[in-house]
Amino acid sequence: MIRQLTLSAVILIGLAGCSTIGSIPAERIATATLQNASGLPVGTAVLTAAGNSLSLNLVTAGLPSGGHGLHLHMVGKCEGPGFASAGGHLNPSGHLHGTANPAGSHLGDLPNLAIDASGAGAASIKLRGLSTDLKAAIFDGDGTAIVVHANPDDYKTDPTGNSGARIACGVLQRAG
Repeated sequence: MIRQLTLSAVILIGLAGCSTIGSIPAERIATATLQNASGLPVGTAVLTAAGNSLSLNLVTAGLPSGGHGLHLHMVGKCEGPGFASAGGHLNPSGHLHGTANPAGSHLGDLPNLAIDASGAGAASIKLRGLSTDLKAAIFDGDGTAIVVHANPDDYKTDPTGNSGARIACGVLQRAG
């Protein structure tokens, strides 16, 4: 009974953040299961569309506490343990790295992911750009991976923000 009440409270609190039914994402575009270097699942990501924008929603568990660089990578492949198969950051416009870069950043540059002391983290990130352009870049011929790095991104050092090793990876798969 207490567990049901707790779950109901969490759902109500989450819905309270939506001022209108129109703010709820209308369409699930893609999902990814993030895995660590040992192949164990450590998170789920869902790419959603609302109007002409896309958002990436991520929930993780079992990662080291602290800040971690989070990026979209240009190849939809996650071969462990180092996940080098995911390639570099998704960067169809050829920009330098970092949201603090005055010339603009990679499409794949995302805010750092905060992981709490229990190993849990969550993020909801509105991607920069128009939905049609974003979909074309994300679902190109070789797909796109989501990568969590060992260290926080400094938002300026090219090409990776000094975010360190890749510790988790998942491939975005179109929702069907």
